[in-house]
Amino acid sequence: MIQNVRLLKKAVIANDTMAFYWEKPADFKYIAGQNGNFTLINPSETDEKGNIRTFSFVGTPYEKNLIIATRMRNTAFKRNLKSMPIGTKIKLDGPYGDFKLHKNYLKPAVFLIGGIGITPVLSIIATAIHDKQPHIITLLFSNKTPEDAPFIQKLDKLANENSNFTFIPVYTKTFDSKEGSEQGYIDANMLNKYIPNIAEPIYYLSGPPEMVKSIRQLLIDIGADEDNLRAEEFSGY
Repeated sequence: MIQNVRLLKKAVIANDTMAFYWEKPADFKYIAGQNGNFTLINPSETDEKGNIRTFSFVGTPYEKNLIIATRMRNTAFKRNLKSMPIGTKIKLDGPYGDFKLHKNYLKPAVFLIGGIGITPVLSIIATAIHDKQPHIITLLFSNKTPEDAPFIQKLDKLANENSNFTFIPVYTKTFDSKEGSEQGYIDANMLNKYIPNIAEPIYYLSGPPEMVKSIRQLLIDIGADEDNLRAEEFSGY
């Protein structure tokens, strides 16, 4: 269903990253992890990439507004989005997607995520906690630095308040990191440190296509069941 939604708020949430809050239509429902297609209405400029983009919903389905977040690239779409006045309407088509938490809570969920790939994952994890689902959830979230990592405070808060959720920030750029984080790239040693039985969990991979591809192969190489791998790729645009 295509509906117009109104911009309520926008905010910088990390380096070159913004969140946008939209008025949610009364009859709009989605499952945590799903996305929608957003189309600009009469934009001030356009380019060869067009006026439509797909964004995952960041918030839980229980929240009164729709929230999306994106890296701010130098494209006509992103320039329009960044400068858009509060109250502007945009077309929303959705929800779509089947990147969602598995039902069998006896199988742990492990999320291996890079950058803006966190958007559907935050929704999934926050919703699972809200619903008091008994899944054991582990998140390794990779960024260059803490300043590049969106929603880091929210994830810290969720982990501190819920014993079933373990959050490990991973930073690829060397600096004085705080206790509880990892430095370097996600590799076999890091996975073995936090996952007692590599073959057991359902794995969720989300982030840049090359990262998703490399971690998928890494998991297969160290004994993960290929049927237990679920992926969502985020290309830069």
